This record gives sequence, C-alpha cells and structure tokens, in this order.
Amino acid sequence: MANLAKLDFAALDITGNNYTTWVLDTKIHLEAANLGDTIREENISSSQNRAKAMIFIHYHLDEGLKSEYLMVEDPLALYKALRNRYNHQTTVILPKARYEWTHLKIQDFKSMAEYNSALFKITSQMKLCWDTITEEDMLEKTFSTFHASNVLLQQQY
Repeated sequence: MANLAKLDFAALDITGNNYTTWVLDTKIHLEAANLGDTIREENISSSQNRAKAMIFIHYHLDEGLKSEYLMVEDPLALYKALRNRYNHQTTVILPKARYEWTHLKIQDFKSMAEYNSALFKITSQMKLCWDTITEEDMLEKTFSTFHASNVLLQQQY
C-alpha cells in the first residue's frame, strides 16, 4: 500500500483539458485508499476520511483551482462543482474522436504499430466519453480500411 502513495497522476489543469482522465484517476486512487464513498451521494464517511479525501483532491488540483475552491470543505461538494465546471469536455472530445474514427485509414500510417497506437488512442477517448467500441468494431475498422490491392493481406488477417 505504501507504493500506491508514490504513484501519482497529473493535477487537474485549470482549463479542464485533462478532466476526463483526472476524474478516472481520482476515483481509482480514492477507492484504493478506501475513500471512494466520500465522493458518492450516499456519503456516510467519517469527517476524518472526508478530510483525507479533500487533502488528496486538493493535492491534484491546479494552483488556480485550489485558491478558487479554497472554502469548499466537503469532497462531494468539490467533486460536483468540478463536474459542473468541466464535464462539458466530453461534448468536445467525443465528436473529435468520432471524426478521427471515421477518417482512420490503415494506409495513412507507415507501420502497423503506428496505426494500432492511433486506433487505441481514439477508442480510449471514446470510452472515456462512455461511447462503446468493441473488439469487433476495431477489427472491422481495420479490415475495411485496407487498400484494395491488399485484399490477400486482409484475408490473411
């Protein structure tokens, strides 16, 4: 458990560009520290656990956000305030990821590794926005973007 404290993630940027990943990282870390209930509606956690959660959340906020939310003392209230402020990021990220998914073609990449990297980056962004992409979808996308001269290669895969 001591090693978990050494693991860290980026603080929430004041612009909110990393909000979706910050939310997931925060939930995971709070759950690992048995503080996950401090940010849930059915919050029955002790004042000591709420204070620990506030310390953790404040540690992972940009300095500007820390000063702006200085007077908020409840982790659930802070979590909700940040969600109200930044949750619109999903409405920006998802259309961009869907556009990239639509225009993803295997022939645009020099290697299969580069294509796979782009494919998994796009699908991760879509999953962060609660849009489901299955393994079959990824395979179909890959096969459908093979160049016509590579039909034999497509059949091999």
